This record gives sequence, structure tokens and C-alpha cells, in this order.
Amino acid sequence: MAEDVAFWEWATVELLRHSGIRVEELTELTHLSIRQYQRPNGEAIALLVVAPSKSDRERVIPMSAELFHAVAQIVRRQTPGGQPIPLVSRHDPHEKTWSEPMPFLLQRKIGTIRGVMAAATVLGMLRRTCKKIAETNDAFAGMTFTPHDFRRLFATDIVNGGLPIHIGAALLGHVNLQTTQGYVAVFAEDIVKPYQEFLNHRRALRPEDEYGDVTSEEWAEFEEHFDKRKVELGNCARPYGTPCQHEHACIRCPMPDAAGQPEVVAQARGDREGPAPPPQASGEERWLGEIDGIDLTLTLVRAKQADASRLTRRTPVTLGIPAVPSPNR
Repeated sequence: MAEDVAFWEWATVELLRHSGIRVEELTELTHLSIRQYQRPNGEAIALLVVAPSKSDRERVIPMSAELFHAVAQIVRRQTPGGQPIPLVSRHDPHEKTWSEPMPFLLQRKIGTIRGVMAAATVLGMLRRTCKKIAETNDAFAGMTFTPHDFRRLFATDIVNGGLPIHIGAALLGHVNLQTTQGYVAVFAEDIVKPYQEFLNHRRALRPEDEYGDVTSEEWAEFEEHFDKRKVELGNCARPYGTPCQHEHACIRCPMPDAAGQPEVVAQARGDREGPAPPPQASGEERWLGEIDGIDLTLTLVRAKQADASRLTRRTPVTLGIPAVPSPNR
């Protein structure tokens, strides 16, 4: 019995991770699901036909070498001495019906009764396997795999391996490509490496004279931009070469991180008294954006003072009272 349990635990994991089928589709696999396709060049391709389940659409999965090995081991186990696979009926817990006797692949004989595995049985196998692995591997402590996790692993593997996503959607039985995108996990390396290869390829296609060396003035301007982005509340999120649309009013700006300078936040809220730090201190703290903000504020203040002084020097102009015309006229 221990050998039988170990075999079916291995077989279910291999079928799930190499095909990406749902657990209901797994339990519905029969000997009739194994087909053969003859290519024009004479090569034979083993196919796994998945019966309609969730989307009511039958689909065909070309079997890899690993998947074909797992299926062949199951068929060999179910046909001792060359006998055909026994015909058994399967109970559908959703439809509450019994199927016609068919050569199901995932059938077992417990005692004198032969039946098809249920989805709950497969889930129990995965839990038991994780518990056994956790005894020697601490990373599996408290971890539980579900059959659907292997479906996500399969989707991530085929899409990140270079298979077009619409082909992956057809293998998974998805009607909408966005559903397949939700299954695929994208890692940082999967983004950086292809994009770097794209940049290198594009650079190789363009003339070399278009890529000039960076001058010292351009590099100094580039570094100065990031120094000015270090405003009073942290690092501003403005793109390179763009002006501050908030006129360096960083306390009211939603872009910086408010946790960067708590003292300035407290001063802005009126929680502490005292004058604002002078421009020299701002320069020492590398708050070059603050220096620009102070200069801009002083310039606007001087302009407003000049306008106010010009208005105070104006003398009133007497326009006179218009004469009212006589009624006789």
C-alpha cells in the first residue's frame, strides 16, 4: 500500500505540472484521451485530449517527454500482463451523476472496490507530500500546494520560456488572454534581461555615429537634476528634465515621500517654533531643490512688493461729474 500511495502521489504531481490541467480534468482522463498525430515529415506526436470541464471546450495538449513518461507509467500500471484497462464508472460531485463505464487512468483498487480518484483525494495527497517534505526541508513548513498551483506554475513556465501567450491560453483552455496573464508570474530578471537584449539589438542596428560620448556639461546637468530632486520631504518623483509644476511647494506636493524629513514636516504643521533653515544649511544638506524654491519665492515676493509700491504712489484721477441735460433741450 505504501508503494501504491507513493506512485500515485508522484503521478498526480507529474501530470499536473507538465500539463497544467485542472484537477477535475485530471480525474476525467481516460485511455481514450491519449491520441497520436502524424506530422507531414512522418514524425509522430503524442497528444493528450482534455475533456470539456469549466469552459465546455475540448482542447488538445501536445505531450512533452516528461508528461508522456508519466502517462506511460500509469498505463503500464493499469495494464498488467497486457490486459486492457478496467472499465469503471466515475461519480461527478457537481452533476450528481455517474458516468458510463470507461477506462479511467486515475483508478485504484482499495480492498475489493475499484474506483476513480476524487479531487479531494488528490488534494489530500499533495498535503501529505508537503508534510513529508517539511520534515527534512524547513522551507515547506506550513506550506500547502493545491492542484491549481501547478496550473499557475505551468503557465509561468511556458510563457516566460518564450511561448506566445495566445498559444499558452489555448493549452490552458482560456478564452480570454487576460485570464492567462493573471496566471503568469513576472519576475524582475524576466523583465530586465529581455529588455537589455532589446536595447543591445537596437543599438547594433543603428549607426555608431548617432551614439556620441557624453560631455562633461551634459553629465553635470544630469547629476544636478537628481541633486535638485532631493527636496525637503525626500526624493521627488519628477522625471529628468521636467520642471516642478508645484513651484517647489514640496509640503503640498504628492510626489515626495513624507517620511523623508520629519523635522520639516513638523515645522510645516506648526508643531515646532523657530525660523526655517538658511540657504547655507540647505546647501550642506544637499537640498538644492529647496534653494531653488527659496530663490523663486523671494523673486515672486520682490515682484509683488514692487507692484504694491507702484500702486501706492498713484494719485487719484478726477473724472468729474457729467452734466445732466436739461429737459427743455
